[in-house]
Amino acid sequence: MVVAFTNVLLTLIYIVPGFISRKTNITKAEHLPSISAILVYVCSPCMIVSSFLDTDRTWPNISQILLFFVVSLVIQAVLTFALYSMFRKKFSDAKYRMLTVSFGLGNAGFFGIPIIEALLPGHLEVACFACVYIVGMNMITFTLGAYCLTGDRKRMEFKKAFLNPSFISLMVALLLFAVNVKSVMPDMLMNAIRLLKSTTTPLCMIILGIRLASVPFRKLFTRAYVYIICACKLLIFPFICLGIVYFLPSGMFSDVFKAAMFILGGTPCAAVMLNLAEIYHGETELAANCVLLSTLMCVLTIPIINEVSTRLFV
Repeated sequence: MVVAFTNVLLTLIYIVPGFISRKTNITKAEHLPSISAILVYVCSPCMIVSSFLDTDRTWPNISQILLFFVVSLVIQAVLTFALYSMFRKKFSDAKYRMLTVSFGLGNAGFFGIPIIEALLPGHLEVACFACVYIVGMNMITFTLGAYCLTGDRKRMEFKKAFLNPSFISLMVALLLFAVNVKSVMPDMLMNAIRLLKSTTTPLCMIILGIRLASVPFRKLFTRAYVYIICACKLLIFPFICLGIVYFLPSGMFSDVFKAAMFILGGTPCAAVMLNLAEIYHGETELAANCVLLSTLMCVLTIPIINEVSTRLFV
């Protein structure tokens, strides 16, 4: 539990420079689109490509990664649709739409990869698990997620489920992985890709710090229903994931597979929720509150999840 708490806390520390830079007017809110573009179109693809190139090309790894993509996509889609079916008649109230879209969509990439690598050391494939998790998440985000967030069916863009940076990056990574390009890639180029990968988490947290500095603390911490939304994402969703994967046959699904699904399920609300809210002008403030508060609260919940995971699987 101490290891999990320390690693989550170290990740959250990156929020501080962003918060200070905004409060001292070094950065401004209008800078965020440019910074976010670098994160999404440069750092994130390098994160996905590097994760695959650093993983051993063995059939067990390949099969587990493919299975993880299918299982994680099904879990996220089914649970998101279940909440949509449950609350759709109340979608005129923004908090029900936010609960629906945030329940299964987590920050499994920018936040999840360093955490899961620290909590499951020696298993390089877990970074690939996180990458395929976020690809599935983005497929849901641009379809059912966009509709739930905005309440407008026209926002469901099935084309974007596949034509987005994470999906395209995964296709490139799989191609490079399949042809074993790492064996002929110059070390200098590989190190450059790894370096850009290593910037994703700090840059994401700095962006959140800038956004945190722009949100009145009273609004961030005094809305009871935001705590309910965060609790559902940080505790109820991952334990539902645990209940599903725990009973999967051990011969096909490894303990690392099950532990990774449980831990990634407990990551904070996905930052892409806020990006969508900003793009579609749909409940931006509420989305920011959920993303920021869940990110801060996970310092308490991820150690609990890791402790349960350790007792069950490791």
